[in-house]
Amino acid sequence: MKTRYFIYTGVVLLGVGSIVASCKKSFLELTPQGEFLEANYYSTPAQALTAVVAAYDPLVTETGGLDNTYSDPLGALNAGSDDCYAGGGSSSDMSTWQAMNNYTMTSATGPQGEFWSINFQGVNRADVLLEKLPGVPGLSADVLKRYTAEGHFLRAHYYFDLVRLFKNVPLILTTLQINDVYKQPQASPDSVYAHVEADLTAAIAGLPTTVASTENGRVTKGAAIALLGKVYLYEKKWALAASTLAQVNGTPGGTSTYGYKLQASYGDIFSPKNKFNSESIFELVHSGNQNYTWNNWDQFKSNIYVQMVGPRSYKGPIYYGAGYGFNPITPNLVAAMKGDPRYPYTIANIDSIAKANNVTYEQSYQGSGYYIEKFAPKVANIVTTGSTDLNWPNDYIEIRLADTYLMEAEALVNAGGDIGRATSLLNAVRSRVGLAAETASLDNIYKERRLELATEGHRWFDLVRWGQAPTALAFKGFKSGVNEILPIPLTETLNGTQIKQNPGY
Repeated sequence: MKTRYFIYTGVVLLGVGSIVASCKKSFLELTPQGEFLEANYYSTPAQALTAVVAAYDPLVTETGGLDNTYSDPLGALNAGSDDCYAGGGSSSDMSTWQAMNNYTMTSATGPQGEFWSINFQGVNRADVLLEKLPGVPGLSADVLKRYTAEGHFLRAHYYFDLVRLFKNVPLILTTLQINDVYKQPQASPDSVYAHVEADLTAAIAGLPTTVASTENGRVTKGAAIALLGKVYLYEKKWALAASTLAQVNGTPGGTSTYGYKLQASYGDIFSPKNKFNSESIFELVHSGNQNYTWNNWDQFKSNIYVQMVGPRSYKGPIYYGAGYGFNPITPNLVAAMKGDPRYPYTIANIDSIAKANNVTYEQSYQGSGYYIEKFAPKVANIVTTGSTDLNWPNDYIEIRLADTYLMEAEALVNAGGDIGRATSLLNAVRSRVGLAAETASLDNIYKERRLELATEGHRWFDLVRWGQAPTALAFKGFKSGVNEILPIPLTETLNGTQIKQNPGY
């Protein structure tokens, strides 16, 4: 079976119409225009904008991978961490997440197919965009500059995920003819990181500082700087990471040059009624107004993960709608957060709620009685369009200010830099929720990152980059020297391709 998922070559079709249809009511509203041959598509400024939308689209893809299964990345990442289990209805429910949870991944089993295919789809769309934009008639210089910057940011974003997850990936910076698809070798991680840095550096110059409310979700200069600082952190370029993140953070606890400021109330950060708040640096848009039903399987741009993590068969007068019971909280995280002011905004104690309020629900597989609160399917957020299960409006804030504060503090400590500033950054995060001040040490910063960012998809990456995963995840079967990265999908290594499987798989 010669199916390759790392490249969706632009020489056949640019599926813009279906992409735009699925993005409708998101950060851009365009009229679906059908499918077009890529060779003759980029002929107007309107078509160029549609192609920009297409390049963003994989960021909020809810279905994909080798078998087009449900594929929100938070599910697998949380399942692989010590914050959550896979959960669901049984040990075979969402088998990709179960394999990540138990570290039983093989080249054929696990979430790698969805991570690989969705991110490489994004790479290809960004490649096509960057190649075609200069030739679009009627595109003003300013608009060309912005669209090009967005293309660079998006390609960097997709490759940053790929190199963190797989380490050994092909580096594809141009569109390929179909005969060349099978000839692409893996690049060194250093060369991938270098191109991620280059793309982000190129993006920063062309991006706006702010966007209009009608464009919320499009990348800004601050988001590109923040992502570049995060990339430097992963490369352990501590001084560069600190100085880059400082541009975004400004004075700890104050309002930065880019307008970012910690929210006064921790719980307000995650409310779908408070989208694009002052703490949001890069936010992935989900709409609850698209009338989705199960007939729209491959088009969802609402937040299906909200439905996935709700308590199963929940029936009662208050708080929650019934969900599917995925990613129940581990006793490990419950114990770590007990007494922390962020606990009630992070963890829902469904057992206690059920006992106190005449509520019934079905315990999940691996269920602990504790479930994710930040993305819970709350009755207050239910919309009346389409199937309730499929139209949750919750956005996902991928980068927020408390995260960049703690990243800069970590970089400063590792660099032997300004410990006073690192302490101020740490304590701005703590004081927001009424916690006493602490000195900035790596241990204190590591602890704060877990409590502040729990269930937001950062924990697995943090444990791996800190070298703590083998110990912290031993209870799940994590294998040192193997599970720090995912296996390459089996189909990518067959039929004479140049792709080699990652060690241990």
